[in-house]
Amino acid sequence: MNRIQLSGALVFIGVSTFGILLLIAEALRPSYSVSLEYISSLGVGANAILFNSAIIFMGALIIISALNLILSGWRSMWVWTTVIAGVGAMGVGLFPSGSPYSLHVIFSAVVFGFSGLSAVFFVTVRGTLLRIFSPSLGVIVLASLGLYATNQFLSLGTGGMERMIAYPAILWAMSLAGYLLGHQK
Repeated sequence: MNRIQLSGALVFIGVSTFGILLLIAEALRPSYSVSLEYISSLGVGANAILFNSAIIFMGALIIISALNLILSGWRSMWVWTTVIAGVGAMGVGLFPSGSPYSLHVIFSAVVFGFSGLSAVFFVTVRGTLLRIFSPSLGVIVLASLGLYATNQFLSLGTGGMERMIAYPAILWAMSLAGYLLGHQK
């Protein structure tokens, strides 16, 4: 396994772990509504350790992965924005919903905004079809973030609209992991 593939493995492990633990956290709260409740409300209460540790773990692995890419000579804008998205993910878990000074809201905006930008900036990567599809996921993330920020939930509810931001970002990260895992030196 080369360094680029290692970066892909780290992204895959972090994002898939978060995705699975997100589903478990939702299932452990029988009255939880994916349409009406924020994703981050899973970071408060009885199952907070599950959600918060999963998103911190994901953020840390994304940061390590992106820094590894930078050390390997990959210094494209999408790599730098991926580092920032990882910092945002860690911040979401370190400062759960209701944290002082709106830190949770700030870190949520960082992870969502910079993951969308990373997907858009990936268009600059040559030699992969992912560069064609990646920006569309980024635009969905950023457009959904704009709608969410202006309270336009499109009948999906706050939780449903937030998932229109989060799920395409997760899909992009998994696509990125596949791209990196398949990278040959």
